[in-house]
Amino acid sequence: MNQTEPLLLYNTLKREKQVFEPADPERVTLYACGPTVYNYAHIGNARPAVIFDLLYRLLSMRYPQVVYARNITDVDDKINAAAAEQNVPIKIISKRYIDAYHDDMAALGVGLPSIEPRATDHIPQMITMIERLIASGNAYEANGHVLFSIESYDDYGRLSRRDMREMIAGARVEVADFKRHPGDFVLWKPSVEPQPGWDSPWGWGRPGWHLECSVMSEQHLGETIDIHCGGQDLVFPHHENEIAQSVCAHGGKIFAHYWLHNGFVTVNKRKMSKSLGNTVVVHELLKQIPGEVLRYLLLSAHYRQPLDWSEEALTRVRRTLDRIYAVLRDATTRHGPLKPAQSPSSEFMSALLDDLNTPQALAALNNEARKLANTDSDEPARESAGLLLAGGAVIGLFQEDPQQWLAGDTEGLDDTLIQQLMKQRNSARKEKNFARSDEIRDQLRTIGIGLEDVADGTRWHRLSE
Repeated sequence: MNQTEPLLLYNTLKREKQVFEPADPERVTLYACGPTVYNYAHIGNARPAVIFDLLYRLLSMRYPQVVYARNITDVDDKINAAAAEQNVPIKIISKRYIDAYHDDMAALGVGLPSIEPRATDHIPQMITMIERLIASGNAYEANGHVLFSIESYDDYGRLSRRDMREMIAGARVEVADFKRHPGDFVLWKPSVEPQPGWDSPWGWGRPGWHLECSVMSEQHLGETIDIHCGGQDLVFPHHENEIAQSVCAHGGKIFAHYWLHNGFVTVNKRKMSKSLGNTVVVHELLKQIPGEVLRYLLLSAHYRQPLDWSEEALTRVRRTLDRIYAVLRDATTRHGPLKPAQSPSSEFMSALLDDLNTPQALAALNNEARKLANTDSDEPARESAGLLLAGGAVIGLFQEDPQQWLAGDTEGLDDTLIQQLMKQRNSARKEKNFARSDEIRDQLRTIGIGLEDVADGTRWHRLSE
């Protein structure tokens, strides 16, 4: 890997791509807003997990230590509501969906972060930060609540670039007559049974959502971090509020130098929402679709752009993966065992270093697969295969055994029958009996097997539904 080539990242705060320069190259710090565990993760939740897992991998290739914190919000009104609806303790809800999140993300090739802090393990630190904000005049107590005063922080709105009126109009602010300003946000609020709560100087209560990430980031990464990331929907108010309370709690220190945000996921060109009934749940998808297919589709659009989810897109991605796995299988047959190269191709790495340009990186991998398919000589074939597998290892693809992958949807079929039909078709082609050849091709298609005629014979692959 060319360590002299810079890593460019689009910084939402600056509205431009910038060369990434960590404050301490020996310890790079990365924070991502993780799940609120009240239900199974939908595909919109999975996109940042996949994208920032890739960023973590890329950073780890360039720096000796990368500390990646991805939090879990396990105290939240949505969790309270789910527990009440199901008539179970709140901890049952959070544990169930933490375990499901881990399993589902692992199936998508998402590794665990360096640290996975949970909000409920940091209540004393949250109380301490609130006390500091009250002492500095940035927060105030009112009616059992503690609120952050947005008028006390001159740079409020800098990240989202909204003026005060736009921010209030665009936010789901809680209207309360005890607020000094309508945009003031909650740091602490009172709890009543069966809501979770903790003792505090302001009574029995629980923290506000925005406060949690500031405290967990401070606790595990430091007062100033290199990169903070999350979905585009978090720019305002969540990240705007994080900046305000962190900067004020730390005496004016910068909270994060780089802010990365991924675009929304739509479903068939429509916004995904419960009201439209088009929420796509990862847990359910994985019952029918391999995790690599979902990961490939999530990486197929640039992370800052919208990603449209559709059956057509899934079919297209599955066929692409089937084709590449078939190339790897056939190359192994022709050229012997294939091993990853020490590093991916320069084209692949240059794409990722240019603000995680995954469409270009995937194009480079597909180009390498085409080279491999059209190469007869052992050495060039192994070189192309090595680059393909090395790139796949970085981006989290081609991690399955090709034979097992291609046989995945042919369970219950007679492999001997498939081979016999292919042999009969080859004989028909040699005899120029093209009608019989086409008939056999169609017969194989009806049982989910597609054929590809190449210079050295015929390859088969399963067909996506």
